[in-house]
Parts: sequence; structure tokens; C-alpha cells
Amino acid sequence: MPLSPPAPRQLRHSRAIRVEAFERDDGLWDIEACLTDEKPRDFQLATGVRPHGLPIHELWLRITIDRTLSIVDVEASSDWAPYGGLCAESNAVYRKLIGLNLLQNFRREANTLLRGTAGCTHLTELCGVLPTAAIQAFAGDVWKIEDGNPFKQADANAQRDEPPFQLGRCHALRFDGPAVREHYPRWFGHAPGEPSRSGTTVQDRPETKSAS
Repeated sequence: MPLSPPAPRQLRHSRAIRVEAFERDDGLWDIEACLTDEKPRDFQLATGVRPHGLPIHELWLRITIDRTLSIVDVEASSDWAPYGGLCAESNAVYRKLIGLNLLQNFRREANTLLRGTAGCTHLTELCGVLPTAAIQAFAGDVWKIEDGNPFKQADANAQRDEPPFQLGRCHALRFDGPAVREHYPRWFGHAPGEPSRSGTTVQDRPETKSAS
């Protein structure tokens, strides 16, 4: 349902975050995120007036990942920033993300590496959207959404004995909810650790929280 009609108001600021995923010819994937801040008027910065129509921020973060969601390359760019080249000086620090895995405590580790004056506040914010964006990108292309946990090394038969990766990760796809009952009846009503209708067990899945 849409939001209710708002009270009378005026637009004062717009922030947009856009994320796109690209499958590369070499088998790797690029996840590219952009944050843009704009004002609907001329805006006084410490460094001068930013005319209406030009962004306050336009910041880019591109990570390259393999099919295990491990980061193999990173590039950051500050195309528009309040302090110009001074803001861009922190771009290179985002290469510290290389070697991290998006589903193994990624947000926590990224924040440890980049917090405070080490990086750019808003580029670091973009790190938070990367794990779920990559998962969504892989669904249907790298992973079949009906298959079991793609992060566990097991044969095809064992994979089918685990619930699809997305179950139990949000309100709509809770194991006792109507969506699971209709679309994934095998796993309906069975929380982690309990047997499914086929007698197999829904394994505990710590990676649910591991991106945090």
C-alpha cells in the first residue's frame, strides 16, 4: 500500500541511492552503488555556493565479487563532494574491503576498517547496501531460488534437504507464514532445527546475521 497523503510541506533535500549489478565476461560480478544528495535551490557550502541543479554529493562505490561473494577488487569515486579533492583523498582506503566476504560479518568489518576519519561517511554508508543487493542480483542467475543454501559445500541432493536461502530472513518469508505455506509448502511451519515434511532437518543458519 502507498503512504498516506502527507501534510502540506516543501521539498528541502533529496537523497538517492542506486545500486546496479553487472555480470562480467570474466565470470566475476560488479556491484556498483551511487549516493546522490541534492538541494532544490542554490545552497551555501563552506567552500562556496553550490548552484541548484548540481549535486552536493555524487559518490560511487564499485566492488567486484566472485560467486562466493568474496570481494576481489574495489574502486571508489567522489565525483561531487562539499570539499572537492579533500573528500576524494579517502577513496583509496576502500580497497581495504578486498578479501572480505559480503556474508561473513561484512558490515561489521567494513565499519571497523572505515569508521571515523579513515573514510567518507557516505561512501561507508553505501557498504551497508551491498550484501542484500548482491544476493538479489545472484537470485535466479547464479542461484536458483528454490534450491537450498548456496553457501554450504554439499552435493545436489544435500542442497535439496535444506530450505531455500531466502526463507526465514524476513517477515513475509517466515516459516509459519502464508507465503511459505503457498509457495514452499515443504518447509511450512518448521523453524530452524525442526524436521521438514520430508523428515529432513532445517539447519540453523548463522549466515542470516553474518552480514551485519
